[in-house]
Amino acid sequence: MEVAAGRSGGNSVTPPEPSRSHTSVNVVLYAVTLLLACACVVGAVKVVGTHGEERRAVVDQERYGDVLSAATTEAEAFINIRYDDAQASIDKVAAGATGDFRKEYDTSTKGVLEVLEQSKSVMDGKVIWAGVVDVDKDTATVIAATTGTVANTKTGNEPVVRNFRLQLDLVYVDGAWLTNDLQFVG
Repeated sequence: MEVAAGRSGGNSVTPPEPSRSHTSVNVVLYAVTLLLACACVVGAVKVVGTHGEERRAVVDQERYGDVLSAATTEAEAFINIRYDDAQASIDKVAAGATGDFRKEYDTSTKGVLEVLEQSKSVMDGKVIWAGVVDVDKDTATVIAATTGTVANTKTGNEPVVRNFRLQLDLVYVDGAWLTNDLQFVG
């Protein structure tokens, strides 16, 4: 038996029945709580999705940077060659090469050394522009524009302007982007 506060006892107290307005307030609060919980879940999913997209964008940008750097290094090695230090020049190209390009370059180096020495050829240049045409996780194509000079016995050992456009096809091998093909274009 329950005793009402301030009474001496003897009379039972029954709790009042909830009113309809009290019940409808509880239903509304329950619905609002449920909606807020759903909104939190949707928001969390979007945050996780956005974070994943941002990470993929960072990885893609790093890949573009690595591809451009490797292509620029290889193109500059290819257009900077000196008869008086020919083997070092050839070694720089070979260091960034792989596959068919590496095989072709290795087999032609003896002839290249002879021509360089006979003509006392010196090519100096730099890449002035390079752009990624296509890239995925293990292959890439880059176009590079170069400017430079060549001096040899045919030019009277005077530097003559030589500009080239090169297409480099690269592959990702053991953590490095290497040139698999190099062609002169347009």
